[in-house]
Amino acid sequence: MADEAGFGAPSREDRQDHSTLATRWVADTRVWYECTVRPFLPQVRAGIMTDDRWRSEGFEQMIEDSGDTMPEFVGMGFESAGLSWPEPVVEHYRDQGRRFYFATPLALDSIMQLADEAVFDKIRRMLKGYHLAFTGLAGR
Repeated sequence: MADEAGFGAPSREDRQDHSTLATRWVADTRVWYECTVRPFLPQVRAGIMTDDRWRSEGFEQMIEDSGDTMPEFVGMGFESAGLSWPEPVVEHYRDQGRRFYFATPLALDSIMQLADEAVFDKIRRMLKGYHLAFTGLAGR
């Protein structure tokens, strides 16, 4: 993602028990794109997060102002990123009382699927789709 416009330098935010392996890219002040691998499920989750309640509320307002549901809003971003997934699951939650997430999970049959180029490409497009949706660039 380092070659993608809108993605800052990556950082790792893994949990000590290795249940969640997260990479974050700076998107804006107190906003990050995040790709999380949950190896014990197995699952990958891609999305956007902030530690600022007001930024989260601003994102919620942006979605409401669009007239779309949350899945439609993110789905348009995915479509703009070349991923046909019109109404993906979008989890919107607060984690540990500090971080606000909008994220889409991708179930895997096995953690080994991460080596599959098609799976890797889908995850990359999911991240790019979140960027396009939440920066207002989807559909352009």
